[in-house]
Order: sequence, then structure tokens, then C-alpha cells
Amino acid sequence: MKKAKDIIRKIRIGCKKSCRCVCRADILSRVILGVAILLMVVALGLVFFYKSGTISNVFVPKESHTVVEVKSGDTLSKILSNEGFSGKDIESISKMLKKEVGLTTLYANKDKVDFIRDDETKPISKIVIIKGPWNRVEIDCGQPDVWQCQNIEIERDTRVTYREGEILDGDSFYLAGMRAGIPAGILADVYDLLAFEMDFERDVRAGQKFYVLYEENFAADNTKVDTGHVLAVSFEALRGRVQMYRFKKADGTVGYYDENGNGAIKSLKRTPINNAKITSSFSSRRKHPVLGFTRAHKGVDFRASTGTPIPAAGAGRVIARGFNRGHGNYVKIRHNGTFETLYAHMSRFAKSVNVGTAVKQGQTVGYVGSTGLSTGPHLHYEIIKNGQHVNPMTVKLPAINNLDNANKKVFMERKARVDAAVEELKLNPKNIVRL
Repeated sequence: MKKAKDIIRKIRIGCKKSCRCVCRADILSRVILGVAILLMVVALGLVFFYKSGTISNVFVPKESHTVVEVKSGDTLSKILSNEGFSGKDIESISKMLKKEVGLTTLYANKDKVDFIRDDETKPISKIVIIKGPWNRVEIDCGQPDVWQCQNIEIERDTRVTYREGEILDGDSFYLAGMRAGIPAGILADVYDLLAFEMDFERDVRAGQKFYVLYEENFAADNTKVDTGHVLAVSFEALRGRVQMYRFKKADGTVGYYDENGNGAIKSLKRTPINNAKITSSFSSRRKHPVLGFTRAHKGVDFRASTGTPIPAAGAGRVIARGFNRGHGNYVKIRHNGTFETLYAHMSRFAKSVNVGTAVKQGQTVGYVGSTGLSTGPHLHYEIIKNGQHVNPMTVKLPAINNLDNANKKVFMERKARVDAAVEELKLNPKNIVRL
């Protein structure tokens, strides 16, 4: 009997526990269901905010930029002052820029200054001085009175581009080059190179072909930003094909060389002014247009408009600067123990050029005019070799920089790669080629 009662008691206790478990499971299931419903509501809310754009306003502050383009008369101090910087801060920033990155000057119509705030209500946290597409200086001003800066070079993707053209009847090289799609800046560089070897008036004829290989620089988003260097040029001139290749020597100096590795840059240019038409050639007998009688014409005349800059044909030192009845305003330069050049009929002299001034090749020495015995604005250009006047268009001119054997070997390897790029782009102009 006692055993039966114990069994019945245990059954009752087990039933109570079972009921408690069932109740607990019921409560747990209700809790899980409630949490699930809450998560669903949150998810729907996030989707709504995201689609409406509200989430970006709530969680991500919008960075504010104030970009100032540097104009004539602007200085860094002036620009910083306009943005509310104190004199103390301006002095600190200026000293830091000079010491850390060597920046002392901003260039009008070229440089920009970007003032960045975390949002438009916050103070300036960063200044970015934009020095063209590939260089910028970042100034961190997140902490009061603590300034840090760094110079950042923007990585560029440099590719090579091939353009070819042909001279047509009545063409100039410039017109043919523009028609071939060569950018004006690259075309000007090609003119400078070919002027060492060619007479653009006499050497250019219909049917002649040419090509140019040059660099184009692209940003990370594949946008073309600007052009780089001329890598190779070829022109079928009357005197034979003229070829030039850009090459950096082991010492870091850069020059242009012909297909055999000989220096293509000569000590003097045959035509100082690019794209100028020859109006009177070198001659031992020419009827003078002003005097009316025949006498030697000891130089070449290039027609150009009044005020056109006249570059020095080569590096040297000015040995004469003055006026005489025949030449009008003229400058004479001694280049070495062999060659001198003379530039006549100038309207005025370059301000920095005086007797004794050392000039670089391409430096402006004066401006085209019609002073002296002249019938109109032009440049009269003479080359004197060992005291004797010579024809600028035919005289053999020495190269500035030839290659030694070690550099020539590397040059020939480089030339082979450049020639391969030319052949590839001839067949497939849209290919992306890098050198």
C-alpha cells in the first residue's frame, strides 16, 4: 500500500514538472517570435531610410569643399586670410611649407587651394594645394596649432600613342600634323626637334610621310589628362629620312639620338622661329630690296609678325647688342670657338639680354620687327663659322651630345622596343602600349 502511494506521488510530481516545461517552452517561443518581429521592423526601416537617402544624412556627414583658384595678385597668405586664418597660423603654415616641401609660390591660373571641412558647419580640417593634375600638397590642420604637410605625387598611367601623316599639295608640316591628330603641344616639340636638321621651306614636299610616337597620361579612372614626351619622330625629308629617339642616359640626362645612336640635337638650330616662312635665302648675289643694287645676302630671312619672340639658336654668350643702319636692332651670340649667330631687324630686345649675358638654347633674345634696311617685319638670321658667313640651311652642325659605347648599347635595346611599339600601333591603333 505504501509503495502504491509513493508511485502515485512521483507521478504527480512528474506531471507538475512537465506542465512547467510546457509553460516555459510556450514563453520561449513567444519571446523568439517577438524578437523576430522586432528585427523585421528594423530591417524594413533601414530599407526605407536607405532608399529615401535619409540614412546618408543620419549616419554619414557630407564633407564640405571650398576650392579657390589662384588668380593674378593672389598669395597663399591672402588666400588663407580670406578663409579666416590668423596671422600666427598663416606664418606657421608658410614656414612649414617652405621647410618641408619647398613651396613658396602659387601660380596664377594654374594652382588651386581646396579647404576641406568634415561638414559645412565644422572648422577647416585639411588644406590641399593642387599643383597641376599630378602633384598636390596636403596640410593637416585637425589639431589646433599643430600643422603637418606632405607632398603627394599622383600616380599616372603613361601610354604611348602613334600618329602618322602625309604632306599634301599646298600643305605645311603644321597643317599636315594637325590633320593627323597630333596635339598642338606635341607638334611644337616636334618642330623644335626637326628644326635642327630640316629647312621647313625647302625640305617639305607633297607626298612626304611622317610619324610621331608620344606619351599620353591617364588618371586612375581611365580619363586622359595630358600629354608627355615625344618618344620618336620620323620624317621623309628631301635629303633623306630624319629619325630621332628620346633616350635617358645612365647619368640621368635626356637627349634625342638618330637611328644609329648619334646625337640628333645640334649645337645650333637652322630655323630659330618655328613655322616661319623663308622669304629670302642665303646668296652671294641678291638685289637688295631697299638699296636696289646687287650684293651678298649673308643670312636667311624668315617672315614673322612684329613682336614674335626670337629664340637663341644655341647656347652661348651675347657679344653684341645694338643698332646699325643695315641690321637695325640686332643681337650677336658667340656659341663656341667656331660658331656665332646674328639676329637682326628686331623691334626690341629682351629685357634680360645684354652684352655678356649667357643664354640658353631657345631663350628669347629679342622680338621680330622691321628696323634698319627692311621692307617689312622679319628675322634676318646669320651663322658665322670661323669668321666666315655660311648658309644656315646647309652648313654641317656638330651634335651636342653623342653616346659612349655603354650607353649606345642600352640605346639600341630601347630603340628596338620603340620600333616594336610603332609597328604594333600601326596595325592596331587602339591597343594599349606602355614603354
